[in-house]
Amino acid sequence: LAVPDPRLLALATQVTESREQDIPLLLLKLKGILHGASLGCEELKKIKQDIYDYDLTQYCMLVLRQDHSRLRGGWATAVQLAEILSHCCVGLEVKEDPEEFYKQFLPSAVDNLLVLGRRLQARFIRVIKDEEKQDFLRWFQTVTDAICWLFGGHIQLAACVLQNDHFLQLLITDDVETAVIVMSVLHSILRVNSSVLLQIDEETLHSVLDELVYKLSSTTNPVIGNAATKLLLSVAKFCKQLVKLLTARYKGLKGLLSKQWTGKGFDRDLNQLLDLLYLEQSNGKGEMQRQHQAACKIQAMWRGFQTRKRLKKLPQAVTALQRSFRAKREQELQHLKKQKEDEALKLQMQLQRKRAMRLFHERQLAFLKIIHASRVDKYMEEMEEKSALTIQRFWRGYRARRHFHEQRQSLKEYKAAVIIQRAARKFLEKRRRRRPLSPWKGPKGLTDEQRLALQQKVDDYIKLHPASQMSEEMSKELHMQAQEKLAQFLLRSRLDQRAAQRREALLAQVNTDVELLMNAPGLAESTEKDLDVFMSRSIPVAAKARQSHNTMLKHTRWPWWKKLGDEIVEDDVIPDDALNAELETVFIGGRK
Repeated sequence: LAVPDPRLLALATQVTESREQDIPLLLLKLKGILHGASLGCEELKKIKQDIYDYDLTQYCMLVLRQDHSRLRGGWATAVQLAEILSHCCVGLEVKEDPEEFYKQFLPSAVDNLLVLGRRLQARFIRVIKDEEKQDFLRWFQTVTDAICWLFGGHIQLAACVLQNDHFLQLLITDDVETAVIVMSVLHSILRVNSSVLLQIDEETLHSVLDELVYKLSSTTNPVIGNAATKLLLSVAKFCKQLVKLLTARYKGLKGLLSKQWTGKGFDRDLNQLLDLLYLEQSNGKGEMQRQHQAACKIQAMWRGFQTRKRLKKLPQAVTALQRSFRAKREQELQHLKKQKEDEALKLQMQLQRKRAMRLFHERQLAFLKIIHASRVDKYMEEMEEKSALTIQRFWRGYRARRHFHEQRQSLKEYKAAVIIQRAARKFLEKRRRRRPLSPWKGPKGLTDEQRLALQQKVDDYIKLHPASQMSEEMSKELHMQAQEKLAQFLLRSRLDQRAAQRREALLAQVNTDVELLMNAPGLAESTEKDLDVFMSRSIPVAAKARQSHNTMLKHTRWPWWKKLGDEIVEDDVIPDDALNAELETVFIGGRK
């Protein structure tokens, strides 16, 4: 058994174990390995066989199918891999399963190289900078050379290249430089296999010839004309059967060549082609023949136009399909991401609710331990009342928000109706102001008879309804009584207010004392500070005020989910329910 090359074995191991983005740079090492062996020797064949057996050529093909703009090294790396793939395939004789190599692997390699050539051609046409254009043109030339090298080593691939749709798309271009390179590839195909045009199907043959004739008729560039003329001459020389096709299918070709391309610098090849065409055509040229030639020319131009139009739409359709696929995939990814975020938020909310509930129960148990047994029922009633109020507040807020969302459309319609009515009123007001004012007409005067009758009615009414009169002494007495009652009311209200303040102060003092007694340590543990607390009235008040201040600060630092029910409350205002729990026993200045 032959010993495998250790370099290839190590490279295959690295490619298998490496990341996807590092594989192209590793495969470039094959170039040094191939150039290290002498051309045509058994060592080089053995290296190519090992490269194929280790599936390194398959890796090269997979890399060529990727987006080359994202490869490490970019297009230069892809072009070098294409050159490596071509050199590895030429001179390789597969002994195990040769049918797969010749019928599947080689056609796939040709297809990948042509696709790479199409991408480079498109980039070359779109690029504006001269330096980038030169780079893409050089890379395009290298890829075409790799294709020529490949079908030069395997002659049966010449027909495969011609029948490939990508080759026809490369040929159908208005760019001069890339078109000349593609026509040189076609010339190389004819040199390698002169009968290849007879092996392909008729539709492909007609498409190639139509494009060559179209280039001769649609341009005046001598470079394109020289390349197309040489190609047609090669077709006529290598395939004698196709000369009859050229003369029958393109009746005006001879006139076109002689009138448009004579004296352009390639008269020798042009004259040879015209001689071959004239040999196949009779001398008689009547009116019907000229009409037939014109019809053939129109048809050729029309077919070329239709073919280019159809091929130009193909990349757009593929691009639209890819765009829609990427948009759908992006939408699905966004949906999955949002779903995961919602689930995480829901789980976090559940954990926070459980933690808050546990803390609430722990605090409630601690309060129950501290509170005297006689006040447990009262404390539980207060807690139930506060809980009920909180639930009712949240429910009213939710119901009001839902009602607002339901009435939003009607509110919008109402506002629109108000705006329309306001505009209509303004319009009518302006219109009314524009009307000319009629001359003022004063009221008609009363006659003497009407004036006497009206005076008689007034006197009769006064007699029937005499006015009540009060003496001055009675008015003063009534005023004095009203003043006395007002003074009594003010004095009584002031006394009641002072009594209420005194009761509130005494009640707050009792509550403070009760709380101090409940929180006071035992006699065995008491100190002088505890004595000062009971002896001074300001120390407990200050301590309670500090505790209330801390409670208000804590409320301002609450997380957002604890403030969901307080949309109407301002940021710097603490709810009364939260303050009552902490301030109900504070004694400040005689008030609760």
